[in-house]
Amino acid sequence: MTLGRTPRQADLFRSTVGFCDGRVGPGSIYGLLHRECERLFPDEVFSDLFTDIGRRSVPPMIVAVVMVLQRIEGCSDREAVDRFCFDARWKYAAGGLDFDYPGFVHTVLVDMRARLAASDAPNRIFDAVLDVAKAAGLVGRRRVLDSTPLYDAVATMDTVTLIRSAIRGLLKAADGELADELRAVLARDDDYISAGKPVCEYDDPAARVEMVDALARDGAALLVVLDGRELAEALDQAAALLATVLGQDLDQDEAGVFRIARRVARDRVISTVDPEARHGHKTAARGFDGYKGHIGVDPDSEIITATVVGPGNAGDATAAEELIGDLLDEHTTDAATAEIETTAEIAAAVAAVAAVAAVVVAVAGTAAVVAAAVDPAVEVAADQTCVYGDNAYGTGEFQDRLDRAGIESKCKTQPPVAAGGRFAKDRFDIDLDADTVRCPAGNTTPIIRDRNGAGTAAFGAACAGCPLRERCTTARAGRTISVGVHEGVLAAARTRQRDPDWAADYRATRPKVERKIGHLMRRKHGGRRARVRGTTKIGADFALLAAAVNLARLAVLGMASTRSGWAAAIR
Repeated sequence: MTLGRTPRQADLFRSTVGFCDGRVGPGSIYGLLHRECERLFPDEVFSDLFTDIGRRSVPPMIVAVVMVLQRIEGCSDREAVDRFCFDARWKYAAGGLDFDYPGFVHTVLVDMRARLAASDAPNRIFDAVLDVAKAAGLVGRRRVLDSTPLYDAVATMDTVTLIRSAIRGLLKAADGELADELRAVLARDDDYISAGKPVCEYDDPAARVEMVDALARDGAALLVVLDGRELAEALDQAAALLATVLGQDLDQDEAGVFRIARRVARDRVISTVDPEARHGHKTAARGFDGYKGHIGVDPDSEIITATVVGPGNAGDATAAEELIGDLLDEHTTDAATAEIETTAEIAAAVAAVAAVAAVVVAVAGTAAVVAAAVDPAVEVAADQTCVYGDNAYGTGEFQDRLDRAGIESKCKTQPPVAAGGRFAKDRFDIDLDADTVRCPAGNTTPIIRDRNGAGTAAFGAACAGCPLRERCTTARAGRTISVGVHEGVLAAARTRQRDPDWAADYRATRPKVERKIGHLMRRKHGGRRARVRGTTKIGADFALLAAAVNLARLAVLGMASTRSGWAAAIR
């Protein structure tokens, strides 16, 4: 299929321009796309997705506009192509097409998503919108991070359905003589062809146990047949999935009978239709099934600068580095530039600063002014790169990463707590230089480190006759304090966030990302509920939604192209 071209010449009497001008607000996403779609998504940007021979495609610029409007309005593929056919605003947004401009079938959208996913730049629509915001100076050096649940597009399966479905998937992936060999080892009276739960007297506990045990033995027998063989990719994945669901949900009792385990595996697969979906918890009381969508936002312009989709059971901090990749790259470049300065240049700079400091001392005579003169951090504090996040981002590893990159952390770190109102960890004096810990009663014990750098301070016998024991611990062996690898970083973060100015800045900036998440999730279909399956596809869809929301924001800011580039009317 070759690259289709968007028509440039509109019919004066049939164009949607005359009808929509004055009716569609210039500050709407339709108005912005009408004015700038050819600069945002020119056909040539998508040329690598098509070949040099074949029939003409639907012009990619038109498809890109439809995809953006589809995401912001929460339409299915069929609804989106209907809107393009019959809603004048959609054709107006696509550059002012004629009323009778032909529509296209919904599979064009499916095909475009597949072509983008297979390309070297799958998120080029999001990147194009973000580049416009950067060119207009709307993306600064501050980021606010947060995540939100994305519900999966499949039904969560119980253990019985999960195992039987995994067996069916394995049998379906096999063919020829191997398929016959696999079916020959099945013992249950079940052909595993139809979907759903197996037939069973579910009110009878003994019948349920017998069914679960028989399913488990059928699954194990299939894996034994495949053990040690070279398998095709699809069959190998099906076998791995079957092994996973058998291992995560079943235990074997003393009699050798397989039973459903009375526990939930930490990384439990919840569906064979979407094996990457997981049980997740946004809070301790709020659970969900599916994925987490992570975003980074510029708090001043409220432009989304990055998106990541991960499993629902992963911590927010696992995606943090990817969300601030541009800031980390910037500081890495700055550090590399600084390293190539010559010794003479450094010496000259130090001498110059020292001279200025001497003059200031002579005139003012105050040590505080001297510190301001020789400390470059004082001069650049107003332009410091910052990252904001709630307690989920205040891990020792991420705080350490920010410190090493020279980025100011505005991520809260959870204060230590202890059960029953007893002494929390912060009541103990941890001396990392001496590798000792002193308890509130004044007893000191050394920190015993393991090979990874983490350590433990055990007070043991010192707790036996301690008058503060009841307020400290109920353990027979006495109080034990764990000292992590990043203990110093976490302690510094907790000290920093107690500063009133730090707290005021956090309270004023951090909530802005919540409002942006509200913009993303305001529609149930295509917002909170995933429209596709798998991390890769959901990630691309989430990035497209972010691009649409960014365009709506740029429209409100009065974004327009000029001869010198892009500019926003409102700052």
